[in-house]
Amino acid sequence: MPLSQKILIVDDEEDIVKLLKTVLVKEGFEHVYTATSAVEGWIQFLDKQPDLAILDIMLPDGEGYDVCKQIRSVSNVPIFFLSAKTEEIDKILGFAIGGDDYITKPFSPKEVAYRIKARFRRAEVTPVEKRNEHMLKAGPFEFDEQKLELKKNSEIIELKPKELGLISYLLKHPNRIISKESLYDQVWGEESFGYDNTVMVHIRRLREKIEKDPSNPQYLVTVKGLGYKFVLQESAQ
Repeated sequence: MPLSQKILIVDDEEDIVKLLKTVLVKEGFEHVYTATSAVEGWIQFLDKQPDLAILDIMLPDGEGYDVCKQIRSVSNVPIFFLSAKTEEIDKILGFAIGGDDYITKPFSPKEVAYRIKARFRRAEVTPVEKRNEHMLKAGPFEFDEQKLELKKNSEIIELKPKELGLISYLLKHPNRIISKESLYDQVWGEESFGYDNTVMVHIRRLREKIEKDPSNPQYLVTVKGLGYKFVLQESAQ
């Protein structure tokens, strides 16, 4: 029976990607997408919006850990790590940053397929109220972490990837002062000496899309010398 869930595989070893994709298709998964680098994996995630991602840790342009952080900034979909690293610390790190499973190489593709099926089965029997955990609602805003879709007063607002990451993090921490450094660390997931200007530019662009008057923001306000606060009150319209 065909399975509708979408799966993304990010691994730079083409033989492994082809083998795993072949087995998943044989097991009924009709929508299996692949990428061979961290950048391509993130682009594919945003484009295909998969229901589960499989990430290799060692990629030619970065680490699967970084891709995991990017995904976690906007989505709660299950993430499986696939790696030749077998040390306990590597597994602990994988789970600590948001992974749901850790599979070491060499592995059985069929076992991976059945682990994925088991994961989806558990999701199907989850109570209705828990199925909506991917929805962030506050004030006039509603953000779907699976669809990567923001609505304000039921109207969809088109956002770019980093703007999605910002709004997701801000909605999870309403009415709290958040420093520029913290925003950069959570949304970009990397260290940089130029984070200050980068955050400011993206905050300005986000205000232009969610505020009625971006020059006099009602929601995304600046706390001088400290950072930003996403002000959400029951009376806010």
